[in-house]
Amino acid sequence: MDKPTVSYADERLLGTPITLTNCDREPIHIPGAIQPYGCLLCLDEYTRRIVQASANTATYLGQSAESLIGADLSQVLAPDQQAKVEALFDTLGAAPQLLGVRLDPVAGRPYFKIILHRYDGVLWLEFEPVDQPEASPPDLPFLNAAMGQMLAASTVLEFCQHTVDQVRAITGFDRVAIYRFAADESGEVVAEAKRDDLAPWLGVHYPASDIPQQARAMYLKNWLRFIPDAGYAPVPLVPVRNPVTGRPPDMTYAVLRSVSPIHLEYLRNMGSAATMTISLIQNGKLWGMVTCHHLSPRLISYELRDLCQFIGKTFSALLSSKEQLDDTEYQLRITERQSELFEHVTVSGQTHFVDGLCQHFPTLQDVFDCGGAAVCFNDEITTLGATPTPDQIRELLGWLQAHAAEDVFSTTSYAALNPAGLEIRSTASGIIAASLADAPGNYLLWFRPEQVRTVTWAGQNEKPQTLADGQIFLSPRQSFEAWKQLVENTSAPWRPMELEAAKEIRLRISDIRLKVFNELQDRARSLTRLNAELARSNDDLDSFAYVASHDLKEPLRGIHNYSLFLLEDYADQLDEEGVHRLRTLVRLSQRMESLIESLLQLSRVGRAELELESVDLNEVLDEVRDLLQLRFEETHTQLVVRDRLPTVLGDRIRLQEVISNLFSNAMKYNDLPEKVIRMGEAAVDTFPDINRGKFYVFYVQDNGIGIDPRHQTNIFKLFKRLHTPEKYGGGTGAGLAIAKKMVEKHGGALWVDSQPGQGATFYFTIPK
Repeated sequence: MDKPTVSYADERLLGTPITLTNCDREPIHIPGAIQPYGCLLCLDEYTRRIVQASANTATYLGQSAESLIGADLSQVLAPDQQAKVEALFDTLGAAPQLLGVRLDPVAGRPYFKIILHRYDGVLWLEFEPVDQPEASPPDLPFLNAAMGQMLAASTVLEFCQHTVDQVRAITGFDRVAIYRFAADESGEVVAEAKRDDLAPWLGVHYPASDIPQQARAMYLKNWLRFIPDAGYAPVPLVPVRNPVTGRPPDMTYAVLRSVSPIHLEYLRNMGSAATMTISLIQNGKLWGMVTCHHLSPRLISYELRDLCQFIGKTFSALLSSKEQLDDTEYQLRITERQSELFEHVTVSGQTHFVDGLCQHFPTLQDVFDCGGAAVCFNDEITTLGATPTPDQIRELLGWLQAHAAEDVFSTTSYAALNPAGLEIRSTASGIIAASLADAPGNYLLWFRPEQVRTVTWAGQNEKPQTLADGQIFLSPRQSFEAWKQLVENTSAPWRPMELEAAKEIRLRISDIRLKVFNELQDRARSLTRLNAELARSNDDLDSFAYVASHDLKEPLRGIHNYSLFLLEDYADQLDEEGVHRLRTLVRLSQRMESLIESLLQLSRVGRAELELESVDLNEVLDEVRDLLQLRFEETHTQLVVRDRLPTVLGDRIRLQEVISNLFSNAMKYNDLPEKVIRMGEAAVDTFPDINRGKFYVFYVQDNGIGIDPRHQTNIFKLFKRLHTPEKYGGGTGAGLAIAKKMVEKHGGALWVDSQPGQGATFYFTIPK
């Protein structure tokens, strides 16, 4: 006869050790044993007779397991108690139900709670001893306050903290913590309530292997797991296999179910002598657990455990709403900061939109959580916060243009996509890149560092191996002193709302820039039209001034000549008053002719095109000196020229007129007996706001009467004089206006620096 096949469950039940090759297949749902703080009877659901019993029934019920097999409940329960239990059989499901009864047949035995459920073709009766015959009623005021706190919590972390505080107040465990699972199934302690003398676990991470997949599946089915003494010796079922099915029964929902020996060793290594875990389930998935630990064995009544389970289920029911509150608050913050950012950009305009993104709070970096940000526009890079270097960002931009075609690209591990990402992982393992459509290489970038925020793990991530009798056993980590494991090359994940925010910012920036660009185009067209109209108006005005002044000169000469004739021929026939009036008419006609001549000269300057050539200003200066030599001598004026002047590109005649005009004014408005005029090229640092690479700056300085600063703009206006016509040699007041227009025709500027009584210095620029 063939040797029967031994299943893996049989290995566990027959004492075959769990090894490295079979650990993930450990059948924790069919251990074939219970914890010894109570006893168990398994009844066939049809015959309602005992088919299995825990080996410790003699201790609790006064009868051995073997003597109970095949019997009914009358063997252990009084008729009224049996009737109460059997009345529940038809209503039982997989969820355990509590029934309190007193076992009268055995004198001196404790009171028991009987916990019943139906599963795997078996009616399960679990007996837990209690100290009192009646359980105390639940503390309703406490429960009401606890629920009020949970409902009022405005964030998930606050919600978690209220929950651990309440569970510890109910159970008295030394430590109660909430352990939240991450996407990779590792976990983090996000809230805890503990004894003051215990080291904190808050923020500690645990690897995914701490809770195997089969355990996670069990936690989804059975909300609460309780171990009052981690040092217990498992009590086997008698017999091990169900005689009806020929296999061990599925103990998924059994309260007394024995746990994996690996888990018990794990607890002992943690220093936990008693534990309780409550599942936290969201949308059918294990979100986390409330985990309770005590340094010594601790038996918590079923009623209190049931109350804690109620809190766990309440937590699970409210969890989505609390996460929604967190998300809503974060989304509101993002929306508000987006709005403020868009205002900055709108005010900054098309040409300075980068300032709007970077110079005022909130900046591009502040809209949502990130380590740093950058604006890459027109080959310039502006960075905010912790970012790669500009050269590294340029390398990233090249990679994006070659490999990221989408408008908004994101990754949490740039190093996994591009080996060059290893160099920038400390600032930019995670990247969001939003392209600006107007030109290649223009991007908005957000960065997140790798999780090199050194994560604190609860021990070493690999379970060590222990050698015993030549067999390699799998055992949990031997020490729980925190160690550091770097989460390399990967940042915290980007949330969908953050990616949506990046898309919105990209679109709004593009829209704002397009709107401003269109407005500027409209303004440019308007300015072009206005400039054309102004140029036409100026041409018309110049033409009018030329024609009008030219036509006025002929009748004005007639008036002047006839006045002279009258003086010559009829002066002896007129009285003194008549002669005086004729002489006044002659003088006024001469002044009018000078004004008309100045107007003609100004109109010629405006209408005439410059004849540009290389002009040696030293030669021009010699020509002006020759022209004004007699006046220099008459007015006792000394001309001092500092160094040689450069050669410029200009109209020789117009430049001669500018210098001549400035020299004439310097001699005219000077009442000193010895006059000095100085001319030269201004020092490089005289006017730092003038680009000396593009302009020459010249000066003409005198020691004359000076000009009050409040009048310095008026002297360049046509026909504007600061003195009466009789003073300082008269004149029309058009000379400086003509000189200024000549300089401006060259593309330069003319201005004065002076104080009354301290002379005047006229500066003019000529483009190089």
